[in-house]
Amino acid sequence: MEEKKIRPQDKWNAKAGYISKSYKLKREVVEQFAEACEKAGVSQAAQLTKMMNEFIENQKKL
Repeated sequence: MEEKKIRPQDKWNAKAGYISKSYKLKREVVEQFAEACEKAGVSQAAQLTKMMNEFIENQKKL
């Protein structure tokens, strides 16, 4: 059986604590989000992280 090779970026992601997530969302929402992020000059990943962290903090206050 052939051993699976680990790509350098996968090794770095694992070491840095990054994972890949996949969500099913409406195309229209995704496209509008991408446009809004581009207009604001922020990456989609950075904005999603910011919104997730804000949501987590708000839930801790409840």
